[in-house]
Amino acid sequence: MSELAYAPPGADQLFFDVSFGVAPGEHAAIVGANGVGKSTILRILGGVLEADEGEFAVGGSMLTMTQDVGMARPTDTLREMLLEVAPPLLRTSGKALVAAERALADGTDDGMGYAEALADWGDHGGYELEAKWAAAAQRSVKTPIEDFSTRLVRELSGGERKRMVLDLLLTSGADVLLLDEPDNYLDIPTRGWLEEQIKACRSTILMVSHDRTLLERVSTKIVVIEGSGCWVHGGSYATFPEARQKRQELLGDELKRWNDEERRLFQHMKIMKQRAAQNFKNATKANAAETRWEKFVAAGPPPPPVPDQQIHVRLRGADAARRVAKLEQVAIGDLFLPFSDEVHHGERLGLIGPNGTGKTHLLSALAGTSTPDHGQITYGPRTSIGMFNQINDRPDFLGRQCFEIVRDRVFDDEKSMKALARYGLRTNARQEFQTLSGGQKARLEILCLELEGHNVLLLDEPTDNLDVESSEALEQALDGFEGTVVAVSHDRTFLEKFDRFIMITDDGEVYELPDFEVAMKGLTAPDQLAGLRLAKNLT
Repeated sequence: MSELAYAPPGADQLFFDVSFGVAPGEHAAIVGANGVGKSTILRILGGVLEADEGEFAVGGSMLTMTQDVGMARPTDTLREMLLEVAPPLLRTSGKALVAAERALADGTDDGMGYAEALADWGDHGGYELEAKWAAAAQRSVKTPIEDFSTRLVRELSGGERKRMVLDLLLTSGADVLLLDEPDNYLDIPTRGWLEEQIKACRSTILMVSHDRTLLERVSTKIVVIEGSGCWVHGGSYATFPEARQKRQELLGDELKRWNDEERRLFQHMKIMKQRAAQNFKNATKANAAETRWEKFVAAGPPPPPVPDQQIHVRLRGADAARRVAKLEQVAIGDLFLPFSDEVHHGERLGLIGPNGTGKTHLLSALAGTSTPDHGQITYGPRTSIGMFNQINDRPDFLGRQCFEIVRDRVFDDEKSMKALARYGLRTNARQEFQTLSGGQKARLEILCLELEGHNVLLLDEPTDNLDVESSEALEQALDGFEGTVVAVSHDRTFLEKFDRFIMITDDGEVYELPDFEVAMKGLTAPDQLAGLRLAKNLT
């Protein structure tokens, strides 16, 4: 990839002069702040978007996975979902077969089109692919799948969908795999499985992920997108923070970085002008490069150096009664057995367990947005609850600008802009909520929790879409938060700082685990922890 540049329609340039290479067999990760264009780069390489400038080449066969695979259209069938990650020829013939079946069903086809589509599907290897689907489903899905053409995506959990897709891709034998957020929606045991599968995979992999543990264990190269360009750390993520610190020291203060960037823009402009002199078709690019340099110079050099940390979360909280919540024989449907527990002020309580065991349902019951089917939850006095939603589903935010949402909570224009700036959202102030990236939505929602001043925070996968710096800022803020935190998370780095854990197993058993080390053991071998089952859990 050489000198890649891209600007979304009607928006400023997202990045330019992005150049890096990934050697055969390498497992490289793209990292950077939310909204810098990590997923966009994968979409350009995958042929979904067209770059404004630059060129790239992909050697051999390639398969791609988007971060929302199986999530965007839950009414699709599993066959339609799996066709999205099939090789191009099979994807085309598979979609033609789906269309032909529908035409046959509604009477617009006399059977000839369907017969032809079915023959093409078989000739291109469709039946062999269906056998791979069946094998992946057997390894990934709890309930048997008899027909991929009728079983709906929504009938599987997000983790089951993601694991099945990853199973197919990582065993496909494709030369190159582009994976966008492969760890999202996966529980901790499945993330461990993913790590082993990636390490064993011989394909060249370029992925975007915010899971620091996964990145440390599987990445062999780090591509860093920052400063509208990129640089490469030729090693694991485990050594990346130290490498970046050394790089920052070499770069010096902000003024030196400004001078370096001005020089880079000027040299880029000169090169483009030379190309324009040789070929008039490059005149537009040369003019754009000159305008970019002129705007940069006109803005002037920066103020004295500031810390690299961009996100400043200030979760203050407030005092509350010693007992924040009391759960008495609580059960929801047949997800887990009735159990009792107390949550005390200042605790950091993690809800863990495999996907589909009811953790988010329990969090919703604690928030008061749903009612337990058995038992009751009562709250202590002076309890104020704030809830963070995993999918950032905020209908009250739709169609509203970030500035408007924040101003509703601080009632002052200047303070609103300062708050947005602390969360790296100043440039998004006039952007509507639904157009933000997943990480930007998450940051805005955490900012709202901060401004609302709750003393109990219920967090459902808060770090899933956050970049590493934002996750670290949130963790630091929670350390100083005067209040209670109950979180559902599969982020091992995030969970490591929690006090105790409640684990729900696939069998509905509920365990109280006293620390992070025991919790991680419990997730891999729950049968060894029977003695830790909550004393008041019904048998």
